[in-house]
Amino acid sequence: MSTPEHVPETAMILAAGRGERLRPLTDHTPKPMVDVQGRPLLAHQIEWLARAGITELVINLHHLGEQIEAHFGDGGEFGVRIRYSREETLLETGGGIVNALPLLGDAPFLILNGDIFTDFPFASLSPLPDWADIHLVVTPKPDFRERGDFEYADGRITARGDSYVYCGIALLRPDIFAADRAEPFSLRDRFFSAMDRGTLSAQVWDGYWIDIGSQAQLDAVNARIAP
Repeated sequence: MSTPEHVPETAMILAAGRGERLRPLTDHTPKPMVDVQGRPLLAHQIEWLARAGITELVINLHHLGEQIEAHFGDGGEFGVRIRYSREETLLETGGGIVNALPLLGDAPFLILNGDIFTDFPFASLSPLPDWADIHLVVTPKPDFRERGDFEYADGRITARGDSYVYCGIALLRPDIFAADRAEPFSLRDRFFSAMDRGTLSAQVWDGYWIDIGSQAQLDAVNARIAP
């Protein structure tokens, strides 16, 4: 099956964080390497992307990042090419992307938070509209989240609000970072700026999605996909 033309070839998995809410597990294991049915979470994510035809991957590393690189190497086992963007100090989501831009190319690229589990089919990503700088995948606010992130209507993020939660999946134009340095800042700053400009598009995913931010959420993921 051919990959839709609008699905990007390149994706960045954000994997540098410390995973404070999963301590003490993440004191010795990077959060994206936590066990999900006998395999690292990151292995599942790489396979999702590979199935969609996204084969050029960049993974940023900081906390215990050497474990990730040692386990996945160049990605050949998964049919992808992995390159690594190392951070001497933690640069947060925005700074981490800026630091990795030389590896990401000039075309729009996908970003994926390294702590989510979902059955979202990445080949179903909507095209990035000509008028948009950023395209988000959002989901109706799940019960385990006290608050949502955004309001949505007709393919656009319209406001901050509680109706929808950002899924940690987005398409970005690299030129939105043209004036930025590789220093700590949140990618959400760019989301809000794009929303204010009217250049933040979105699509809604109604299927399974969870961000693994606690032991209870990790247990829930393992319980759901257990044979």
